[in-house]
Amino acid sequence: MGYLRNKGNRELLKAPAPKRQKCDHWSPCPPGNFAYRILSGGGKGKRAKICFEDEQLVSEWNDEVGSGINIAIVNYKTGKLRATNFFEMWTGDHSQQMMDFIRRAPPGSLILMATHDDGSSRLKNEAKILVEELGSKEIKNIKFRSSWVFLAAKGFKLPDNIEKEKINHSDKKRNRYNGWPAEIQIEGCIPRNLI
Repeated sequence: MGYLRNKGNRELLKAPAPKRQKCDHWSPCPPGNFAYRILSGGGKGKRAKICFEDEQLVSEWNDEVGSGINIAIVNYKTGKLRATNFFEMWTGDHSQQMMDFIRRAPPGSLILMATHDDGSSRLKNEAKILVEELGSKEIKNIKFRSSWVFLAAKGFKLPDNIEKEKINHSDKKRNRYNGWPAEIQIEGCIPRNLI
């Protein structure tokens, strides 16, 4: 609760700091919803971050983040992490490992994905088709150092009104990171009663 006090001839209103919300949302998710935020990497040093229900599943503070495509798989029923991994796409072909990782996710899983640096150079078309089958509309548009974030459900459908995907391409002339991609994010609330 705020209060007024007189300081000289001015009255000052002192208000409490806003309460921190899950995954740093501005406002809380309604009861019966999961909070999520997926942030791509940006520049050379800003790594991808994936937050679900206020747990940092992928961040610069753990070893489950890297260049390429970062993925977290969450059990939709419990909201608990099943697995995380990243698949480097610049120096080697890790498309098959990424496809195997996604295919091993059981039905009833949420799949949260974010790029850092380059997620496209050695990404095979079969991997793009698999991600497209999960609902991506932008996976085939990823270019060198594009920033891309994506949320998918395996074995069930997410509501149409939640933010599921965003892409941004690097632009050397206008980019604050000299050709490295700027970070982008999606966030929102997922109802818990979809399956």
